[in-house]
Amino acid sequence: MTLRLILIRHAKSTWDDPMQEDHDRPLNDRGRRAAPAIGAWLAENGYIPAEVVSSTARRTLETWECMQCAFVDDGALVRREPDLYHAAPDTMLRVLRHCAASPVLMLGHNPGIGALASHLVSERPSHSRFGAYPTCATLVVDFDAEDWADVTPGTGTVVDFIVPNDLDTK
Repeated sequence: MTLRLILIRHAKSTWDDPMQEDHDRPLNDRGRRAAPAIGAWLAENGYIPAEVVSSTARRTLETWECMQCAFVDDGALVRREPDLYHAAPDTMLRVLRHCAASPVLMLGHNPGIGALASHLVSERPSHSRFGAYPTCATLVVDFDAEDWADVTPGTGTVVDFIVPNDLDTK
């Protein structure tokens, strides 16, 4: 059996209000353009999530809200996971191992999400931005596993990787 993970860093957020708590920062205009563009790209390529697990930060939840309009039949189970807020890769992997469906779309933050992406794949994609994992970077990776609990680092096969600059999001 093949399990599919769609690993996305939240879209670009605003820093306009220096008094605003980090957890509560919304997307900026660039992020509001990038997220639906990535959502459309996912849908066009048939990367439709069955389960969405997201950090509880406003910017990750807004990223999903902007993306989900691209999916015609959005029947995905959406779970807000507080442990994903600025999580380390091992925490993110633990959360993933408790998922039930496939594909899973996980929304999180750097540096954890970029590090997790690097740890999960057997071979990194050749894309020049993979190491930086910029905002709204999206990795699609498959695992030859029966259950998410069986997924281990270094066993994922990259299916696709994209960043908003690869699309026309201006």
